[in-house]
Amino acid sequence: MRHSAAEIIREYGPFPDIDDVAGVSFDGHQVWFATGDRLNALDPESGEVSRSLDIAADAGTAFDGEHLFQIADAVIRKIDPKTGEVIATIPAPGNGGDSGLAWAEGSLWVGQHRGRKIHQVDPETGKVLRTIESDRFVTGVTWVDGELWHGTWEDSQSEVRRIDPETGEVLERLDMPPGTGVSGLESDGGDRFFCGGGNSGKVRVVRRPRRSLEGA
Repeated sequence: MRHSAAEIIREYGPFPDIDDVAGVSFDGHQVWFATGDRLNALDPESGEVSRSLDIAADAGTAFDGEHLFQIADAVIRKIDPKTGEVIATIPAPGNGGDSGLAWAEGSLWVGQHRGRKIHQVDPETGKVLRTIESDRFVTGVTWVDGELWHGTWEDSQSEVRRIDPETGEVLERLDMPPGTGVSGLESDGGDRFFCGGGNSGKVRVVRRPRRSLEGA
């Protein structure tokens, strides 16, 4: 297992009237981050929040290329990002205990926080297709280049982890600095992870390590 310190390369915020950052997603241009009662669109170059959607948003956020998905309470809402309209709603697998959310391979991937699980979920019905066990609390979840990563935040320790999607085995760990938590996680498809900073009110950028030659 590879183990190293997380390299934080940029921070955004804190932002006016935002006390807590939950889920984070990326639509190719903007970073969307959830702050309890709204979803905010952040320009990652300027660091400015360009717009907000008034919608319950207290956990994970995902983007499928066209729509946003947002966990709040015990449901996942499918949202038109242009209008903020809720198009569909499905049950969340953790019944209110869910945290992270990602889109990959035609499925939603849902982190169950204290349940220490990641569920692959049918986006049309909410049916759980399979479950991956973790040995830590699960916060944000993201896929990039066939790799499954998730955030952890337990006691005062927080990490970004790469795990085997079949077995749940931890393959790589990036330790966040003491007192720096990861509440949401999304890859930009390249070498950056956008990380929700929980009650810091910040969004942080962590460098994704280059894969080793042996592919571990």
